Amino acid sequence: QVQLVESGGGLVQAGGSLRLSCAASGHAFNSYTMGWFRQAPGKEREFVAAISWSGDITYYADSVKGRFTISRDNAKNTVYLQMNSLNSEDTAVYYCAARFYSAVGQDPYSRSQRNYLYWGQGTQVTVSS
Repeated sequence: QVQLVESGGGLVQAGGSLRLSCAASGHAFNSYTMGWFRQAPGKEREFVAAISWSGDITYYADSVKGRFTISRDNAKNTVYLQMNSLNSEDTAVYYCAARFYSAVGQDPYSRSQRNYLYWGQGTQVTVSS
């Protein structure tokens, strides 16, 4: 069992930055692919970014590539999402999720939310233009 708690959301002006954090409790944090997803009003939840259990492989949606950076600190059981150059289309509730995957190499389901078992409650990010 893994519990996830997101923090760091808020209101920011277009062009600004925010850093989201996701603190995990439970065991074997370093056996999980960690992902960030988001859901904008009236839209389906979508993949944003993910990171391998070791932290050496990252995955990004095309819409955030070059602006967002995912990272993790296994010693602190925490995953981060640094978001730069924010725009109004980034406004959404951001969710942290965990998927058990301890193999070496690419996780073929890192972008598939249906393969993530554990989810946080979400944190609101609002970008004003």
